[in-house]
Amino acid sequence: MKKLMAANWKMFKTLEDAMNTAREIVTGAGRLPEDREVLIIPPFTALKSVGEVMAGADNYFLGAQNFYPSEQGAFTGEICPEQLADLGADFALVGHSERRHVLGEDDEFLNSKVRFGLDSGLRVILCIGETLEERKDGRVREVLDAQLENCLAGVDRKLGPENLVVAYEPVWAIGTGEVAENKDILEAHKMVREKMRELLEKADEMRILYGGSVKPENCAEIISLDNVNGVLVGGASLRGDSFSQIALA
Repeated sequence: MKKLMAANWKMFKTLEDAMNTAREIVTGAGRLPEDREVLIIPPFTALKSVGEVMAGADNYFLGAQNFYPSEQGAFTGEICPEQLADLGADFALVGHSERRHVLGEDDEFLNSKVRFGLDSGLRVILCIGETLEERKDGRVREVLDAQLENCLAGVDRKLGPENLVVAYEPVWAIGTGEVAENKDILEAHKMVREKMRELLEKADEMRILYGGSVKPENCAEIISLDNVNGVLVGGASLRGDSFSQIALA
């Protein structure tokens, strides 16, 4: 199973900045090891141009940060899977903690995104994770199980492993500099795998990413853990040299 090293640039970078950083990553990471894939997830404004920068580079993919679960229509300010595919996007994020906790997207809405995205041919990365309060209350398994069950409701149990990735992101570790301890990551990823096995026949072949203050200094240790099949990186992916190190960790 190839490790997926994903860079989520969030609401950062002008078009020129994005293209330059993408060039730095493709040049810095170069020809990837056989067990690696790189995914760059820029803002919508840079999707096409970043895709052109990566064109011809083996095992480099383009992703989108969000989409609306509908075909083209009267949804001002939104973007649909067809438009993302037209720009060259292979993957799309669903349920990032900022979409959940800042913009108020609930599991029911996220489930409609997962199902519509998959039906539209996108490869979906479903993000899940607990808050600090939920962890302190001993509710990690309860929260992760509920998010997986709710967001994957109605998804074909025989779904191909290439079509779905799950990203575990403890909310309290995103952009804070805090990283879950190895035992916490191991425990959470084991929980995720076990729940996925209940819901999907090919769960063991699907990738589970860790996200939460991943840096060049800690990436190699994190991706060596059981059931950690890559990383979803925010702040440390904004510099080409930093993310290149992560991609090759």
